[in-house]
Order: sequence, then structure tokens, then C-alpha cells
Amino acid sequence: MENAIDWTPKARAVLDAASDLFYAHGIHAVGVEAIAERAGVTKKTLYDRFGSKERLVVEYLTARDRRWRTLLAEHLESAGPGPAEQVDAVFAASQAWSATDGPKGCAMINAHAEINDPSHPAYAVIVEQKRWMLQQFRTAVGEEDLARELFLLHEGALVTHGVGVLDDVFERARTAAAALLG
Repeated sequence: MENAIDWTPKARAVLDAASDLFYAHGIHAVGVEAIAERAGVTKKTLYDRFGSKERLVVEYLTARDRRWRTLLAEHLESAGPGPAEQVDAVFAASQAWSATDGPKGCAMINAHAEINDPSHPAYAVIVEQKRWMLQQFRTAVGEEDLARELFLLHEGALVTHGVGVLDDVFERARTAAAALLG
């Protein structure tokens, strides 16, 4: 990626504004004018700090992923060491995250609906985050097929939560995961 960002207060304000707007309305629906206005900066400042909207999207997804990984680590550390406890901790973390930071579903999945070109710099962030999540299940259960099934169950819960078709999707997914673990 390009040069490191100088994380001035204005750069942080731009990222915060972009994060709120991208998640609420979608990446393509939000222009840099709206982000600059929400952040209280000029478009020039936005471009001076980030260089492009693409870079801002990368930073948005990266920051969101970083926050998610921190929350998940806290849940995993407080869970027991067994596979069932570790898997349950993933679903519990997703439930907690979705209640406060994810009412519209997974930001990575939502972003992928708009960015499916592998040459877009944000595409790699999206794919890497999902690969990392699959690895969390591999680490928890130590069995590839079961890890994949749990990953699919988790992704389905994220999508279903975002759509709002069912209530208690994470509780249902936790119950299904426990059944898979036998």
C-alpha cells in the first residue's frame, strides 16, 4: 500500500466519518464530499491524508477488522481451552459485536457485495479477514472439515443477522455448533 498515513486528528475524523457512512449506507453510495462534510474537513484534507477513496475504504475495513480481532481475542482468552468453549466464544463474540457494532451484518460481507474485483485494494482485506476467521475455527477444533462447517455456520449467522429474517440467530448458531461438536 502507499505511504503510511499521518494519523492527525483530522485524519481520524475522516476515518470515523467514513466508517459510519460506509457501514450505514454502503461504500459506493457514499461520496468523498459527504465524508468530508461529516468529518468537518475539506475534500483536499481527505485526499491529503488518504490519497484516494480506495485507500480510505481499505483503512475503514482494516480498522474494523482490528477492533473485531481484539474483541474476539478477549472472548477466546476468557473461554475454556476446549474446542466447544472456544467455538462458543466465537459465536458469543459475534453476538456481542453485532449488538453494538454490526446491526446491518458483517461489514466485510457487505463490502464484498460492492467490491468483488480482486484488483481493488480492499478486496485483499476482505478475503484475508475471512481466511483468518476460518483459521480461528481450525485452531479451535483441529479438524479441517469441521472447521469449514463451523465457519459456514458462522458466516450464515452474520448474514442472517444483517438481513433480520430470524431472531436469536447467534443463539441458534451456537446451539447448532454445539451439536456439530457432538
